[in-house]
Amino acid sequence: MRVYPAKPKTVYLYGTCLVDMFDPEAGLDAISLLEQQGLEVIFIEKQTCCGQPAYSSGYTKEAKSVAQSQMALFDEPWPVIVLSGSCGGMMHHHYRRLFQGDSALAKVEQFCERVFELTEFLVNVCRIKLEDKGEQTSVVMHTSCAARREMNVHVTATELLGQLDRVTLKEQAYESECCGFGGTFAVRHPNISQAMVEDKTRHLSETKAALLVSADWGCLLNINGAFEYQGHSMQGRHLASFLLERTGGK
Repeated sequence: MRVYPAKPKTVYLYGTCLVDMFDPEAGLDAISLLEQQGLEVIFIEKQTCCGQPAYSSGYTKEAKSVAQSQMALFDEPWPVIVLSGSCGGMMHHHYRRLFQGDSALAKVEQFCERVFELTEFLVNVCRIKLEDKGEQTSVVMHTSCAARREMNVHVTATELLGQLDRVTLKEQAYESECCGFGGTFAVRHPNISQAMVEDKTRHLSETKAALLVSADWGCLLNINGAFEYQGHSMQGRHLASFLLERTGGK
């Protein structure tokens, strides 16, 4: 069980590569959500990849180099809020494994303890209370494998959606199954990945929800791309953008 700190005055935002490249508005929306909680949000423009693609592909030396470069950017003792449970899992859990036996391990562990996924931080540190200002609607949520199994943040994401009294959360069949993205998995095993995302999109569409939400853009890219290819009208949004819109944020 993780021990959560008191609410700070200042935090870092770790936007992730995919948010930066494909949906920067989600990053800005996350900043607005955090600012609504009275926080000063610092975004370090030199941040890049967390190193997960190299690490999961067996390139440990390269992943360690990336991790070192990223940790050096966040030198103040402020929480690092990550817009992906997958990247959060890499930085909170696997950075420790990369530096096992290294003289820098103690410093790395201090950094890892400062890493929080967005929904985890909003619920367990900010103790956020949302006021739903939107129209009646329904959503279905997808949580990435790492977010669910490493960070357990499907729980906090569900709690945030549960605070919206005009939003009905639909439950998909086989909710915990992978969408087929899996980072480099989709590149190395495209046929298997395609079969998996076809299952996932079928289960999502069967809920008849108006919208798909997720806190992981890797999964959203994969699922949205499949929906578009299939000619399906459902599309997914990052949870940060959905929450900000529902609470009347700009």
